[in-house]
Amino acid sequence: MVIRADNPWSSMAMKPPPRLDAPGLKALAKAASPQKCQCALGPCAGWESMTEDRWPGPYMTAAGSLRAQGAEGENAAGSEPTFEEFHPHGTRYDSPLAPFAPQFFPCNRSDVFSCNRCQRVLLRYTEFGGYYVDHRVRALNGDLVVDAPLPDAAA
Repeated sequence: MVIRADNPWSSMAMKPPPRLDAPGLKALAKAASPQKCQCALGPCAGWESMTEDRWPGPYMTAAGSLRAQGAEGENAAGSEPTFEEFHPHGTRYDSPLAPFAPQFFPCNRSDVFSCNRCQRVLLRYTEFGGYYVDHRVRALNGDLVVDAPLPDAAA
């Protein structure tokens, strides 16, 4: 087993969280009762950088994963998840109105957490650059979850 620092489920002692799809993500959002939180996360309406020291790990519970369930770094079909984004209404990656499309980047590389303090549901993934690692977080808005198929799957 390969242990990767970006994958919180890579420890053999931890069972991977359930794989979520769009209906599962909507159900989590519907079941949540978010409250105003005073933690370091802030609103996180769009994808925001979140340093490890600001991430309130002790208050987070793994709720699921949108990551592909294949070999390490691959989706179930055996290829790497797409970096294509889904913005049918002209939104951008960091927009609070951008859809949550589990098949598309960055959702397809995200893990889902529930905050024990404010009851929010949060998506978190790690952006890797040439010389940096950047954790990104976004609070789930169930009204923006869409079940959009990848272009290849529609053909």
